[in-house]
Amino acid sequence: MRKLWAPLWLAARRHGARAHALFAGLAVVLACSAGSAQAQLNVEITGVGASQFPIATANFQGEAQAPQNLTAIIRSDLQRSGRFRNVDPGGATVAESANADLGSWKARGADAFVAGSVTPTGNGQYDVRFRLYDTVKGTSLGGLAFTVSANQLRVTGHKIADYIYEKLLGERGVFATRLSYVSRVGGRFQLLISDSDGQNSQVALTSNEPIISPSWSPDGSKVAYVSFEAKKPVVYVHDLATGKRTLVSNQKGNNSAPSWSPDGQRLAVALSRDGNTQIYQVGADGSGLKRLTRSSAIDTEPQYAPDGRSIYFTSDRGGAPQIYRMPAGGEEGGAAQRVTFKGSYNVSPRISPDGKQLAYITRSGGFKLQLMDLGNGDVTSLTDTANDEAPSFAANGKYILYATRVGGRSVLAAVSTDGRTRQVLSLQSGEVREPSWGPFMQ
Repeated sequence: MRKLWAPLWLAARRHGARAHALFAGLAVVLACSAGSAQAQLNVEITGVGASQFPIATANFQGEAQAPQNLTAIIRSDLQRSGRFRNVDPGGATVAESANADLGSWKARGADAFVAGSVTPTGNGQYDVRFRLYDTVKGTSLGGLAFTVSANQLRVTGHKIADYIYEKLLGERGVFATRLSYVSRVGGRFQLLISDSDGQNSQVALTSNEPIISPSWSPDGSKVAYVSFEAKKPVVYVHDLATGKRTLVSNQKGNNSAPSWSPDGQRLAVALSRDGNTQIYQVGADGSGLKRLTRSSAIDTEPQYAPDGRSIYFTSDRGGAPQIYRMPAGGEEGGAAQRVTFKGSYNVSPRISPDGKQLAYITRSGGFKLQLMDLGNGDVTSLTDTANDEAPSFAANGKYILYATRVGGRSVLAAVSTDGRTRQVLSLQSGEVREPSWGPFMQ
């Protein structure tokens, strides 16, 4: 087992009784700076959806004057979803105001067509407009207009792709959401925030000590995480807009596994302050600590259900790690009930946004990502890798982000919940772990 990257379940055992020893030359830097080229994630896509929607996106008029190529961002987003097939526009440039010849685009094999424009308006601002067409019915499906700064152009491209995804597929896209993850290059750890495609990374924290378990607040403005900078695991909440952070839990022993309540007011955490690691609740400002489990076993990795009424967690109270569910107010409100029964070792529960599915890691010839239907108990194995960890649902519940190893390298991967589409996100050098997929942005 790699010492600094041990799964949280093992970390609970390892760090519960004594503090982690500091390396020489402790350094912690809070920042909101752009990541280096090496910090950008490279994306490789494998597999496609059961059916792909053919769509053509013409070059936006005037986008050569902008620092970002919006059509390239839109096409890339649609392709990596696995749900669309990009039809070659043949180099055509078409503004949203043009009288589009939808018949010709249908003849090229496109069932939908996108046209748009990017116009500088002065003072570093840009007017971005687009329109989406149904070429089969010969009708417009609407469009949007944005006035944005240069550094907002990239997310604007993602928002356009989200609009297209929702209009054509009937469900929300997640291209404009963000990822958090931890990179390790040499002895340096960084907590990074990026676009959903791994680009546009921003460094939130740099440390000579491990950073684990990032967890997004429901509104996407903050990230909770565990840092080892104080010679032990300590839970912080980091405000992404200001770069300021709040110490949430520095109890005796292990402080780990923060998970936000759906209202953003509280965190469930795993603490070993009274002996074995147990589940507690604490306010997002560090106040109001309350113990939720009282077992003689190890209880860790809490996760609130989306409705806030229950908490899923990992426990070995039955002799081996399994996933349980208890009332959000703790076991005083009702005994915890076991959820997983297939396999002798199941950890790292994550609940889908609609509360209907459970993603977790099982040990079966390696560590593998599983998906359970909480309605009927059916379990599906989603990966063929053997070192999966830290699953995290996309905000629309259609994809799961996780960490694994491919070709001897630590990478992030995303898989659709039907198992058909996969993406691998890797750094040019170093390791990348501890992923968390952010919520829909307000």
